[in-house]
Amino acid sequence: MINEKITAHEIRLVGKNVDIGVYKLPQALVLASEQGLDLVEISPKAVPPVCKILEYKKFLYEQKKREKSLKSKATKVVIKEIRFGPHTDDHDYEFKKKHAEKFLKDGAKLKAFVFFKGRSIIFKEQGHILLLRLAQDLEEWGKVEQLPELEGKRMIMFIAPKKK
Repeated sequence: MINEKITAHEIRLVGKNVDIGVYKLPQALVLASEQGLDLVEISPKAVPPVCKILEYKKFLYEQKKREKSLKSKATKVVIKEIRFGPHTDDHDYEFKKKHAEKFLKDGAKLKAFVFFKGRSIIFKEQGHILLLRLAQDLEEWGKVEQLPELEGKRMIMFIAPKKK
């Protein structure tokens, strides 16, 4: 809250250009208006509430800027997918394994799945073996986050990159 919107009768005033201490609200408002600035409530739950004399628009701008920089520093999780069939041959497997290795080296999570079409659902064991083989081959670059699990017509496994 700012200026007249502050409801407390006494406030603790802090800042560079004032004497730190407890003031009556009207007295603090006069100090702020003399400097051409706003009285801003920083910590409303303190007893008495803590206020600071500053330029409110500039304060809001810096707060948004700080939040934006924190948001940009946050890591974004990228999930790359690799799709196999239950009868994927060795050449295709090696080709897709190289891609999976590259994804893990780049720091992306890997979602590997075997897609069963029509009657191929009877080869669940082959799909399970294929995904476990992939996990074993990629052991150097990533660790299994979720073991192969059948969801509808897909058997899915997640691999997370290892920390450097």
